[in-house]
Amino acid sequence: MALLIAGIFVWSFTHLFPALLPEPRQNIERRLGEKPYRGLFSLFIIGSLVMIVFGWKSATPSEVYAPPLASGAANSVLILVGFVLFFASQAPGNIKRFVRHPQMVGTILWGVAHLLTNGDARSLSLFGGLTIWAVLEIVMINRRDGPWQKPAPVAIKFDVIPVIIGSAIFAVVLYFHGSLFGVSVLAV
Repeated sequence: MALLIAGIFVWSFTHLFPALLPEPRQNIERRLGEKPYRGLFSLFIIGSLVMIVFGWKSATPSEVYAPPLASGAANSVLILVGFVLFFASQAPGNIKRFVRHPQMVGTILWGVAHLLTNGDARSLSLFGGLTIWAVLEIVMINRRDGPWQKPAPVAIKFDVIPVIIGSAIFAVVLYFHGSLFGVSVLAV
């Protein structure tokens, strides 16, 4: 479990570092250069993901609470919306006119959906940890960027692409969830 928690901490701190400590971040980037800094950032993120995956696999699940939901339609809708929002953050669509931080809100929905159906310690660590990180990220971005400047409306076609991509990725993850993560969510 320690490896999982350490991985979540490295992931979170690496992402929050630029907003928490802007001057040290700028000093590191100035000394290394922009591309080497980005490379170092990427190495920390990849390292944290490796730690999370191996930490998850090595942690023995122990029940912390009784989850209020079983896997089903409500949980799936939260995750589907989370995937769509996650991909909407990279598209110039209207979704960003209604949700300031679609990627972070998508991560929060994904995390909450998993916390509603999983009550074990490793799920609480992973999904709770990443949900807390996403909330902190929103707070830090808002503090850094100030009041929200809503983007101008665009053609609806720009909203279709993230909905299609998010839905397709959701379907793939749903289908392969058992082989990827050890827990099948499809009724057999």
